[in-house]
Amino acid sequence: MQSMLTFDKSPDGLIPAVIQDANTGKVLMVGYMNQEAYEKTKAEGVVTFFSRSKQRLWTKGETSNNFLHVQEILGDCDEDTILIKALPAGPTCHTGADTCFNETNTGEGQFLNYLQAVIRDRKQNPSEKSYTTSLFGRGVNKIAQKVGEEAVELVIEAKDTNDDLFKGEAADLLFHFLVLLEHKNIDLDEVIAVLKKRHAK
Repeated sequence: MQSMLTFDKSPDGLIPAVIQDANTGKVLMVGYMNQEAYEKTKAEGVVTFFSRSKQRLWTKGETSNNFLHVQEILGDCDEDTILIKALPAGPTCHTGADTCFNETNTGEGQFLNYLQAVIRDRKQNPSEKSYTTSLFGRGVNKIAQKVGEEAVELVIEAKDTNDDLFKGEAADLLFHFLVLLEHKNIDLDEVIAVLKKRHAK
């Protein structure tokens, strides 16, 4: 957050909050925040609004579990509007649409960034019940070995005709690849940047 927000410009202490998909750039919804909602959003990492109809704080996803996971918060030049870049855990609109403007938030690729964040959390906040945590505990050799094993299994399935098994092995490979990246403190976006650079040549 680079600027100091001013909540006292409006009589009710509310300022608009524009929610944007951190990966696709689509505007997901617009809500309002007071100081308390803003502080709660920063502290918990999920978007919380002040509901004008309910007259209380309202965390998006509190009933549907379609939370908006905060990636970045920016204030505008007048310091009275918030832009929040977030990763949606599901459809944003209560109608079931991807956005409240009835747009399709195309592509599922953004889920990889969300999954990367979950993997990072398992690394930073270990859990005995987490398979991901157990991989980190075994070290880079074991993680790299799992990536190799999953790659071989994917190649084997590629020679057969069962697409479901092939997709399952592809998912296993992607997951373990993300774990390996996290172990080496390399962000997925850094790898994508290499692909973009090659594509531009």
